Amino acid sequence: MHTRTTALILSLLLVGCNTATMQQPSASNGSPTETQVAPAPVSRVVALTSLSADIIHRLDQSKLVGISGSRLLAKNPEFAKLTRVSEGQTPPNLEKIVALKPDLVVGATGFHDQILEKLNGMGIRTLATQVTGWRSLEDLTRTLAAEIQADPEPLLKSYQSFLAPTANQNASTLVLVSHQPILAPNKTSWAGDLLAQFQINNLIADLQGQSPMRGYVTLSPEKVLAADPEILILVDPGDGTVEKLKSAPFWNKLKAVSRDRVYVFDYYGLVNPGSIDAIEKACQQLKQVFATQPS
Repeated sequence: MHTRTTALILSLLLVGCNTATMQQPSASNGSPTETQVAPAPVSRVVALTSLSADIIHRLDQSKLVGISGSRLLAKNPEFAKLTRVSEGQTPPNLEKIVALKPDLVVGATGFHDQILEKLNGMGIRTLATQVTGWRSLEDLTRTLAAEIQADPEPLLKSYQSFLAPTANQNASTLVLVSHQPILAPNKTSWAGDLLAQFQINNLIADLQGQSPMRGYVTLSPEKVLAADPEILILVDPGDGTVEKLKSAPFWNKLKAVSRDRVYVFDYYGLVNPGSIDAIEKACQQLKQVFATQPS
């Protein structure tokens, strides 16, 4: 169970990681082309991550022809008529992607490396992306807008409206995203950087650990007790993590628990950016949590 849970978390975090690296198609003999030619304008895009699909759809929905099977997109009727090239956490279907005749395929670094390499070898341009903080979200938006010749400024402006100072940002805060192992985000993760955008006092922002998930620190129950945060945020990935944390021996000894300052956030938005709506929801919840003064 321990290994399966860790593998699931790692898989989800990789999907959520959406800096962008463009790969130009290789020549027919498998070697890079010697003469660099400006690529033709992009008119057909397959997005293998929900966040990239959402950004492209908001920039110019006519350019998006294929998407992943993310539950975030499945719930949105605006994506109902688009071809799904994957289901859930399964790898994308190469044949479905090629059949869509895309000018560009956008995937996530560390999760879609193999299929992007295959597509690149077939002469299809690819973009490997990774969102680990607010600036990389903005950079990805600009990159995708340039590819499809759209104006990113309205969307970038909307991002800024999500952020606002909070009234109680100095309260010591700990975010827990899993139970076995107990993982918490430092400042190099999307979650940690989002807390930093609100100037929230993340107790482990500057800590480094041996976690297989970059940007996350593994904590022992003793370290959680030693941190004893004033505010505790639990992330619900839908696998019973919240209930398991609440049944841990250290739970009732925490200051945040005794003061009823425990809040549950959805996995999408806080840990995996997922979509623009998910990010906005997480930001709104952070505003509400930290605008409420402890009793």
